[in-house]
Amino acid sequence: MKIKVYPVSHLYRAAKTGVSVLVVLSVVACHGVDKPIPPIEPTSQTTCALDGMLLQDFPGPKAQIRYADGETDFFCDTMEMFSLYLKPEQRRRIKAVFTQDMGKANWRAPRGQWIDAKKAYYVIGSDMSGSMGPTFASFAKEEDAQVFAKKHGGKLLRFDQITPEMATLGGGVIHDERM
Repeated sequence: MKIKVYPVSHLYRAAKTGVSVLVVLSVVACHGVDKPIPPIEPTSQTTCALDGMLLQDFPGPKAQIRYADGETDFFCDTMEMFSLYLKPEQRRRIKAVFTQDMGKANWRAPRGQWIDAKKAYYVIGSDMSGSMGPTFASFAKEEDAQVFAKKHGGKLLRFDQITPEMATLGGGVIHDERM
C-alpha cells in the first residue's frame, strides 16, 4: 500500500477554503436570508405620513414605504412618496416601496393592486389628479401606462428616471392652509 503525501501548502489551502465556507454558512445561518416584505392594505383609518390625510378619502394611486425597522409610511399619492424617498437626507433603511397598479385599480377609489414601485411604469404630467393635485400614475405594465398617457396626456418614465425636481409638492400639501 502506497501512501500519497501532499505538500503542506496544499493542506493549508484546503483548510483555508474549508474555514471560509464555514464562515459564510454561519453568517447566513445567523442573519437569515432577507424575505420579501409584502405590502400592507391600508384601513379606513390609515393616514398619510406627510399630511395626516385619510388615504381612502382621495382618488389616485397611493404608496407605501416599508422600513427595515418594521415601520411603514403611507402616502395619499405617489408624488408625496417620491418627494420623501428622493430627499438626500432620507437615511432610514428601506426594505420595500409599493404603489398601486392603476391599470387594475379604480382611480376614484383605489383598493389593493399593490406592485413593487421600483419596477412600475409612471406617467407624469397627465390631466388626472391625485389627493393633492398632480401625481404620478403608476402601472405594472408598460402597455397600460401607454394607453393611459394617450388618453390623459403625460410622459412615460421608470422609477429611476424620476428626479427630486419632478416630485415637488407645490400643488398640494405645502400650500394647504388647513393643515
